[in-house]
Amino acid sequence: MQHKPIQILIVDDHPMVIEGLKTLLGDDEHIVVKTHFINGTDTLSYLEKNTTDVILLDVNLPDINGVEMVPKILDIRANIGIIGLSTYSEPSIINQMIKNGVKGYLLKNATADELVNAITQVHQGNFYFGSEVQKILADSVTQEHPDLPKLTRREKHVLSLIADGKTTNIIAEELFISPLTVETHRRNLMQKLDVSNAASLIKVAIDKKLI
Repeated sequence: MQHKPIQILIVDDHPMVIEGLKTLLGDDEHIVVKTHFINGTDTLSYLEKNTTDVILLDVNLPDINGVEMVPKILDIRANIGIIGLSTYSEPSIINQMIKNGVKGYLLKNATADELVNAITQVHQGNFYFGSEVQKILADSVTQEHPDLPKLTRREKHVLSLIADGKTTNIIAEELFISPLTVETHRRNLMQKLDVSNAASLIKVAIDKKLI
């Protein structure tokens, strides 16, 4: 059975970045760049009458910044998966994008594999944050948050892999443990962070800067 390609909308004010993304994604038969815009106003106007599966959204736009764009997009098309794609690596900006509703965030030096993986995972309803982004958020944790739940090193590793959108079986293979052990770690994480599903687990973990 042939699946419909994932339709992508790119929003970035640099034509060279847009062309570069088109080139990176051009060889993947499962992804098609539907259209692109260089500002927020035209993007929102387009979405009033059209939709897409995933949006690659820059933070720095000439009229409406990406942080403000996220809720505006979701007000119009709640089912679109949004991935922040930017040079901005400040934890405060990344966290604000996440709080406003992005399902993923990549720096513009991300690899083609990371980009494709992010698009695929977000389209499936999962979260995806690039390896550099996860490190930035982890490094931003300070002693100013004494109420943070204490996670074991293995729990942090499992949490990071869940944020990558990896399944229980894949995590088990990578860590050389059984799927049952992965599920035990997942349950422990959800209990410690007081959530009931994986999506909430990632969101709360990011809010608390655990990843």
